[in-house]
This record gives sequence, structure tokens and C-alpha cells, in this order.
Amino acid sequence: MTPLRTIAGRVECETEVKKSRFVAVVDRAATEAEARAVIAAARKADPAAGHHCSAFIVDSAAADPKEQRIERSSDDGEPSGTAGTPMLDVLRGHHLTNVVAVVSRYFGGTKLGTGGLARAYSGAVTEAVSGATFLTRERREIMTLELDHAEVGRVESELRGHGVLVVGASYGARAVLTVAVTDTDSTVALVASLTSGRVIPVLDGHMYAENPG
Repeated sequence: MTPLRTIAGRVECETEVKKSRFVAVVDRAATEAEARAVIAAARKADPAAGHHCSAFIVDSAAADPKEQRIERSSDDGEPSGTAGTPMLDVLRGHHLTNVVAVVSRYFGGTKLGTGGLARAYSGAVTEAVSGATFLTRERREIMTLELDHAEVGRVESELRGHGVLVVGASYGARAVLTVAVTDTDSTVALVASLTSGRVIPVLDGHMYAENPG
């Protein structure tokens, strides 16, 4: 399965087809509400544009495994299927998630036809995406370790040295380290070797790490 990606940050571009201007914005959005906020902001930024067509893909399962991947698109008054769907196809084709695209069109006086519109809207998003920095989203399992205060520093250092991502630490009656790992079995074995089998990591959900690529 091709890994899903997102973008590092907002990208913008402007293209022209037969004197019609297409202003494209592609931005990050972790939720449907965030995506719709980006769309509303683009509409406000270009009030003179005749259309503000959009598409977005968000994966709420990153926060809640019961939620589903959400895909939405809008032609915003353009002929049905000529804008939102072609834009969404570009996002899908780049295997992107948690991303929103908005294209604001200024009519130039020449009708483009349905095929021309589809090519223009998809082309605007493609050009914007081509300027993005991509991040690969990698699922990691969250595990917690309860340790004696006297050994937490040594164990944490050894875990980091073996490439384990330590995402938090708390100190009460005992110290608790929270780690994010790609291989739970190897982590359990490593912790066992570091603590003579006294500590067993406990699975506590998952997260998504974003890495360049």
C-alpha cells in the first residue's frame, strides 16, 4: 500500500487559461472544520472571483480510530463535475491526506467548455502541489513504561540511542515514560533487556509521525 502523505505548509500559485485567472491555494487541514475555514478564508481573500471551487481530504482516524476518512468537493456554481472532482482527483493521485485545495476563478470572457474547465482546475491544483514539501505520515504505537526514578535516566537514554521516540515523561510515585514506536515486539524486548525483565511496556493508543519524503 502506498503510504499517505501530507504537505509541510501552505502553497499558492496563479495560472491563466484564455484570460481566465485561477488562483490556487493548497493548505493543511486536520479536520473538516479546518478545511472549511481555509475555504472561507480564500473566499474572503478573493471576493471578486466568480467561483471558489474546493476539495479536501481529512483522516480523522489519526485522532479517533472510530472516525473515517472524509473526502469532499464543490464546483461552487461551475458545471457539475468540472472543478471539485478534478481537484479531488489530483489530491488522491498524490496520495495526500489532511489537505485542502481551493481554486478561485476570475472569468476572462472566453468560455472554456467542460473539458477545458476540468483541465484548468486540476492543472491549477497540480501546479500548486508541485511547489509543496511532502511529509510521509507514519503510524506509531504509543507505549508507557513505569520505572523507578533511579533508572529512568539510563533507560530513556538507551531507548533514544536505539531510535525510540520518547514523547513524554511524568514523575509521581514512579516515573512514567511515554514512547512512540513502529515495532512493539522489539520495544518490549529492548525494555526487558534494560530492566532485567522487571518492566513491561503497556500499549496506550497510537499517533501519526510526519517525516520528510
